[in-house]
Amino acid sequence: MTRLLGLAGTVVISFSAIFVRLADVSPQTAAFFRTTYALPVLFIASRLMSDDRTRRERLLAFGAGIVFAADLTLWHTSIEYIGAGLATVVTNSQVLWVGLLAWVLLRERPRPVAFAVVPVALVGITLIGGLGRDDAYGSDPFLGIVFALLAGLSYSVFILVFRASNRRMGPPAGPLLDTTAGAALTLLLVAPLDGDFSFAFSWPTHGWLIALGIVPQSLGWLLISTVLPRLPALDTSVMLLLQPAATVLWAQLFLTEPLAAVQWVGVGIVFVAILGAALAGAVAMRRAALATPEP
Repeated sequence: MTRLLGLAGTVVISFSAIFVRLADVSPQTAAFFRTTYALPVLFIASRLMSDDRTRRERLLAFGAGIVFAADLTLWHTSIEYIGAGLATVVTNSQVLWVGLLAWVLLRERPRPVAFAVVPVALVGITLIGGLGRDDAYGSDPFLGIVFALLAGLSYSVFILVFRASNRRMGPPAGPLLDTTAGAALTLLLVAPLDGDFSFAFSWPTHGWLIALGIVPQSLGWLLISTVLPRLPALDTSVMLLLQPAATVLWAQLFLTEPLAAVQWVGVGIVFVAILGAALAGAVAMRRAALATPEP
């Protein structure tokens, strides 16, 4: 049952980038509304679960939301430039960067294999950029790669802060609520910096944003945060790979994102690197749900 719930959560969050594309709004607009629409669901869930976190832990979760706001904006921007599938693949390479960041910041030394898979992943990411080929998918593949890498890096920082806010492995609804509230407030405060930001309600745009907030951002995250830390390492590793792979599939089926041959090769190489890093346990942090796919 646990595996089925983990699989369901992984499939659910694999639709995040698809909903972002279908909403067709500015990156910050999508990020603000996905977090805002998620708040009522997470609030109800938090009331149904026990939550004995300290004030410091709550503040840390809220602070993690500030970083998460930057991550969402960067990721959504990369989707504009390189499409839902490729942006999700590159951003989910965070499983590689989080181990290195934990080594630098927390002195959690990664296993040697981590140093081998990072160069492999960088080769794949370079190929995803299209190497300047005319048939490469994306309005600006290079810029899309840059924003996706920055999103992966910011998500790695978010993961480290979020772990510190829930070290006791308590029910996830409370920390997720605080983090989502922090992200929504941050995005609201910086909204004036985005000339394309809009509060206007339109349909079906907000139908997709409501779906994004309720399904991947709320239900998907709750499932993933609850189940992944309780699964064997092999299952977690496969699910880490399944989420971006599913997004690539949905992008082909629903958005018609025709990738160039060199980009397909790059996707395959990045998948191998992600799976290799996850299977090797690049750093011992799975118990705190650090190996979580980009929602």
